[in-house]
Amino acid sequence: MVAGGLQPPSIDEEEAAARAVGQGVIFILDDAQLEVAQVGKTYQLLNCDDHATYLRKHKKDPALYRPDICHQALLNVLDSPLNKAGKIKAVYVRTHKNVLFSINPKTRIPRTIKRFSGLMVQLLQKLSIRATNGPDKLMKVIKGPVTKHLPLNCKRVGFSFAAEKHVAIHEYVAGLEDSGPIVFVVGAFAHGKIEAPWVDEELNISEYPLSAAYCLARITQAFEMKWKIV
Repeated sequence: MVAGGLQPPSIDEEEAAARAVGQGVIFILDDAQLEVAQVGKTYQLLNCDDHATYLRKHKKDPALYRPDICHQALLNVLDSPLNKAGKIKAVYVRTHKNVLFSINPKTRIPRTIKRFSGLMVQLLQKLSIRATNGPDKLMKVIKGPVTKHLPLNCKRVGFSFAAEKHVAIHEYVAGLEDSGPIVFVVGAFAHGKIEAPWVDEELNISEYPLSAAYCLARITQAFEMKWKIV
């Protein structure tokens, strides 16, 4: 409690205020197949290569269990010059089980899928991952929906191969105003369509289906060109 009986802003409120200021990009990876289960004596992040027998036994389609898609997508976003220039304001992941977590853009994601899987097991069990050299939380499970964590009046754009609006992403990004952050929603699944009825528009940015990682690479590169980030 502070003077006058007013509560100080929470960490989440401070983060939201910081995200709302200045030009930047917010990424949401939607419907990521990140599911933890006890296999034998240990908890593991399920994947189609190592757990096909387990998944079939539990009447699940192994082809859908592709945590590598989310891993590759995060590497593309967080390794980008756009992020290193401080222009990525926030990264969110919503899992197929509707668990929502945020990732600090300063986080360095493990390079291998095995280590990434171990990190996801830790996150989904402990609900947060702290930095080894400080109190900051690099990842944390948060309460949904994701829209409550987005800046007010920001533009929200989804991506789908089925979208009717076809654009060249570099031209689209070049025409955007820099008055505040813009939100991009990309599916992190093997097959399907994002479930984000709250987006302002959906775009198709190629005549060919793109992986999540490549779609994100095109978006980050377009902003790097727009803002002259080398």
